[in-house]
Amino acid sequence: MSTLRDNWRIVVLVVLLLGSTVALFVPGAPPGTAANESAGGEQLTNLQYGIDLSGGARIEAPVVGTTAEGVEVGNQTEAVQLQTALSNRLGVDPIDLTVRPSANESGTVEVFDGNVTEAELRTALEEEGYQPETVRPGVTSETRKEMVDAIDRKVSTSALSGGNVREVNVPGGQNLIAVTAPGRDAEDLIDILEERGVVRVYAVYQNGTSGNWTRQQVLGQDDFSDIGTAQTVNNQPQVPVVIEQQAARQFQNDMADAGFGGGASCAVEASEHESVDTINGTCLVTTLNGEPVFVGGVDPGLGQSFADGTFANDPQFVMTTTSMDEARELQLSLDAGQLPADLNFEDGSRSTLSPALADQFRTNSLITGLLAVLAVSLVVYVRYRRREVALPMIVTALSEVYILLGFVALAQYPLNLSHLAGFIAVIGTGVDDLIIIGDEILQQGEVGTARVFQSRFRKAFWVIGAAAATTIVAMVPLVGFPLGDLSGFAIITIVGVLIGVLVTRPAYGDILRNLVLDE
Repeated sequence: MSTLRDNWRIVVLVVLLLGSTVALFVPGAPPGTAANESAGGEQLTNLQYGIDLSGGARIEAPVVGTTAEGVEVGNQTEAVQLQTALSNRLGVDPIDLTVRPSANESGTVEVFDGNVTEAELRTALEEEGYQPETVRPGVTSETRKEMVDAIDRKVSTSALSGGNVREVNVPGGQNLIAVTAPGRDAEDLIDILEERGVVRVYAVYQNGTSGNWTRQQVLGQDDFSDIGTAQTVNNQPQVPVVIEQQAARQFQNDMADAGFGGGASCAVEASEHESVDTINGTCLVTTLNGEPVFVGGVDPGLGQSFADGTFANDPQFVMTTTSMDEARELQLSLDAGQLPADLNFEDGSRSTLSPALADQFRTNSLITGLLAVLAVSLVVYVRYRRREVALPMIVTALSEVYILLGFVALAQYPLNLSHLAGFIAVIGTGVDDLIIIGDEILQQGEVGTARVFQSRFRKAFWVIGAAAATTIVAMVPLVGFPLGDLSGFAIITIVGVLIGVLVTRPAYGDILRNLVLDE
């Protein structure tokens, strides 16, 4: 029992090594994941790779938009009124406008339509009685964050699983959204991102007084609480959905008031229309990105549930489409939500790395890592000329890298070349610290008692702790600012340093104490 208590740091090291083994090699061990698949079959580990090491596509593009700053909008009610007024003046869809009020009179107005110029936005605001301080191209940081979150959801729920989305800054101050998709090409990625995924449901019916056709939106993107899987039933592609309770009551009332209480027969084909505005018929219309994907009637049973108010008790129905591709896109758009704005792919950049070249990078990276370990091992051995000291030092340093790999596998953090550079930096700094410990203890005279050993180890550890704190402080700015691959390098380095200071350095101290005192 005393031995375990005295060597508890070594026990912690062993436990973490075993945990890393599980995270790396047990299929499905990382929560919510399954064994990774590759073109050649199942991978040996649970590590995920970015496009540098697996091939794929990377796209960087700015967000389409124009922003007016310093607009004196003090509350949400005024913001909604201004949004409606600007939508009418500029002739844009309300979803292409965002008004953010601010109590300190520094509100913002953003227009996500590339056809609206800065001068047009300023003029429209002035005509509404507002005097913006500045009008500039681009969008706010809040919108960029919303874009990153929305695209991340879209990529995660699409066939491009394993992708990564982040905001990056480029020279000149431009802010871009960077999206990577391992194992895919740029066309696949653009197909997913070029549509905002706006889903709307309209009731089209004839006004009994004027005889004109009314097109009333009865459901929007946020009115659905549960989305089923796209499927084909009786040769009809469809997506089962459930409507939120409050929206369901409003929906049934709107449908009953529009005359759908007894059902409706619609003879209009969705393929014949590019917009809901051209549809003349008593129909329920589902649009995706403004284009009708389903135009049809209402079953008498469903219509009766609108009329007698029972629909809200079980607010589910089936959204049908004209093709299975449309059904899948509809499901994706409902699951992931709409993008706040479009991406300007013309002013962005795209790159594709072939899987064969990525495999070569991965092999070369492994060779580089092994060479780094070999070089460090030789330096340590030449310095001490004692295998019983050098070997534990090398094993401890490699244990640090192994635990870091387990952390990366558990977090499902895709590895790129910059991250591997961080691993090599961790090897170097780790052995550096272990040499400091070895020198302080072995080069200061004979170690006769545990108290002398502990005093020297504590002195060395203060030096190591100060160096680790300096490294972490130097790396934090790289993590905090969107600087692309440098952020990944900094994260790996920081986590590796923390593992070393908290786990491997103390464990090496226990190992060295046992070796020295036994002698």
